[in-house]
Amino acid sequence: MSQVEKLSKPATEKVMDLNTAIKKFVTNGCYLCWGGFADRASIASVFEIARQGIKDLVITTETDTFMQTSVLMGLGLVKKYEFAYCWGAIWGPDQVFRRAAEQGIPRTVELEEYSNYAASLRFLAGSLGVNFLPTKSLLGSDIPKYNKKIKIIDDPYTGEPVALVPASRPDVAITHVQRADAIGNAQIFGYVANDETIVRAAKRVIITCEEIVPTSEIRRLPNLTYIPYYCVDAVVEVPFGSHPRGVPYYYYHDVPFGLQLPERWKTEDGFNKWAEEWILGTKDWNEYCNRVGWDRLNALARIERKFQVYGEAR
Repeated sequence: MSQVEKLSKPATEKVMDLNTAIKKFVTNGCYLCWGGFADRASIASVFEIARQGIKDLVITTETDTFMQTSVLMGLGLVKKYEFAYCWGAIWGPDQVFRRAAEQGIPRTVELEEYSNYAASLRFLAGSLGVNFLPTKSLLGSDIPKYNKKIKIIDDPYTGEPVALVPASRPDVAITHVQRADAIGNAQIFGYVANDETIVRAAKRVIITCEEIVPTSEIRRLPNLTYIPYYCVDAVVEVPFGSHPRGVPYYYYHDVPFGLQLPERWKTEDGFNKWAEEWILGTKDWNEYCNRVGWDRLNALARIERKFQVYGEAR
């Protein structure tokens, strides 16, 4: 059996609920990755992993945005983190990440650092089935001094130095998209980030989406299908699944909700109380949305629509 035949997924229905998808594919010690960039973060899947208490995770990302890896770090579920940077965006400093990185609270996390471009190359290498890719950019930084997985060699063609970064092949990639069909064709509106290469590099792929639509609708706009069914193992419909981040063309990020996080996460006790209230104290994503309030969520959708109309008017 060829590598392509082995990895290709069938065109069969893959719809399941979030609890089932996480339980089936994400296990203790899993090498895990998320798609998206800032917005389109699969927060629903992060919270479900936390509820199930899946531990000793090794997480690989290009850029994390305050609500994914940090939540799992704060709950002591992350063993190692491969990343370019972790940021608080408009919401302020990420004290959960700082406690883990600087003080080993609630547990020591091994950090493996790359640049944004180098992290992207790692997924590209994994998607191409090669073990590494070269780059010149890292030669201008101290990153290779602290990350011994980056190898600097003489280019066999020119004799000039070049840095090699290792491929990243996650056990599971989870990415949140605007819509998908039942067999896994997933469409992204707006920026794509590295989702195309991440899903091709991963062994298993879970798609969480705002809505499941008929395949006929997917075929109507085929140029938006960045993730084809043959990469996908599970399709999960989770409306507002990126809250409090946003999803382009569907809803705006929840700024007031996000602004209270730096203060609540300032201490370990504060974070634990927040996590109990919003994650561990809810049985599933629907209950989380009930707690946020559907009127509030629908208002975020109206705001996003206003921005789109304003953009079109300009």
